[in-house]
Formats: sequence, C-alpha cells, structure tokens
Amino acid sequence: MGELIPLFPLGSPLFPGVVLPLQIFEPRYRRLVADLVARPEGSGPRSFGVVAIRQGWEVERVAPAEALFDVGCTAVLRAVTPQADGGYRLVTVGADRFRLLDVVVADDPPYLQAEVEWLGEEEAAEEAAGDAEGLVTEPGTLAPADDDVAASVAKGSLDLLVSSVSGLFARYVTEVAALRSGGGPLEVDDEEEAELLADLGLDGAEGDAADTADGAAAALLRQVGDDARGLSYLVASAALLTTDDRQALLAESATRRRLAAESRLLRRELTLLRELGAVPVPIQQFAGPMTPN
Repeated sequence: MGELIPLFPLGSPLFPGVVLPLQIFEPRYRRLVADLVARPEGSGPRSFGVVAIRQGWEVERVAPAEALFDVGCTAVLRAVTPQADGGYRLVTVGADRFRLLDVVVADDPPYLQAEVEWLGEEEAAEEAAGDAEGLVTEPGTLAPADDDVAASVAKGSLDLLVSSVSGLFARYVTEVAALRSGGGPLEVDDEEEAELLADLGLDGAEGDAADTADGAAAALLRQVGDDARGLSYLVASAALLTTDDRQALLAESATRRRLAAESRLLRRELTLLRELGAVPVPIQQFAGPMTPN
C-alpha cells in the first residue's frame, strides 16, 4: 500500500522546483484547498499531487487510472488568497515526484485521491558508478573503472551536458521570441505560448525580440546556476514540448539522462522552428473543452 494524497489532474505535468499558479473555481477543488488549509501545523504537508491527463478532460467519466499518466509531482501551497466568489488563487511549487498506484473516487471527499509511491533521484548511484560513455578510450574498450576516475569523468560529462543544454535552450528561447515577434503581437488565446513568453519576461516587452529573449533566457539560466537538476526541470517545463515528451522527462530519474534527452529534443525543436518558420501550437489546444480547473 502506498501513501494516500489528494490529486489534481491537469493538462500538463508539473516539475520539481517549478512555480504553478492556479485559480480554483470548481466546488470539489475548493474543498481540496479548504481541507489543506485546515490542517494543523505539523500534521503533514499542505500539498496535493498533480498528474497529467492522458486522455479526455472529465477524468471521473472514464476509468481515472487509465485517463491519467502514471508519474506525477506534488504541488506545495506557498500562498492562498480567498476570492469573493468562494474560490481561491494559489501559488504552488513542484516538490516530489511519485508513481500513481491507484486512484480513489469517493463522495467524500469529492476530489480524487491517489495511492502513490515516491520516486527518488539516481544522481548519487549514477555518479558512484561513473558514466560508461565518458570512460570509453578506444572503440569497444573502457578505461580502468577506478572509483575516483569514474566519479571525475561522470562529473565532467555532466558539466558538458549542462553547458550544451544551456546553450541550446538560450538559442531556442531567442528563436521562439523572434518568430512570435515577426508574426505580430502575441495573442492571448495562445495560452501555452503566452505562458512561456510571460515566464521569460517577453510579454509586452519593448525593443528587439532577440535581445529581449537573450536577456530573459540568461536571467532564467542564472536562477538555476550550475544546478544540473534544476536546469533539467526548467527546460522540461518551459519548452513548447508535447505532453508525452514532458511526461517522459518527468518520469526520468537520472538528471544526466534527462539532460541528454533534452539536448536531443531542443535540437529537434530548433530544426522544426527553422524549417517551418513558425512556433508549433500545442496539440492539447485541439483536444476539446477544458473544465475551469
């Protein structure tokens, strides 16, 4: 049996360390927030699980376990602002990854709950083992797997990945901004693009789009500094990737492998941007009407 947590399905996955603002309208989710706020100090985290919807929007109308992806992330309440209509404005931050074992549907509480197991990160074990690719000296041969050498090479290969992904992400942000600027003013209903550019400080910005994007990308990258894990989740959440791509990145437990996957994805996206000359519209936009939450 896993731990039981409140569940909040969304159209896209949440990543550790990423800020997620929410506006709560539906009665069931108002109840979820009220239950969390009412928890006494020390009785457990004021958080809920966010998991991406695999198919459909009304999860309760189909088998929830089939409608949802199996890896999610908890959202920790940082700020709760009650609204006059009884709803809430929330600021949450992604925290811990989990695997969905089962989904509980009940009349009370009215929101979904999930039985989960917590997922750890593999950095320590991976660094101790070393990076086999980095230890290759001749085709088909490996250097002696001395622990210190393995750890040094593993750290070096991770630093190279961080540098590569940082550079690719900065170029990607610049090209997205340039294409949006060349296509006219940003449209409000391009929801996911608007969120990306707003996060990057590009919405309504004046001046050359490429210069603005360069500065915004640099500011974002400064926030994660040399934190490889933080960089990997920043790229996964900010790039205009499909839900399947994002979900695969969330499910990956090793930062090095997540960054390697992002390097491939960013190169693919940069090629598409140049060949198509347009920013792709996320396919979720055509999936049908969304509920308020």
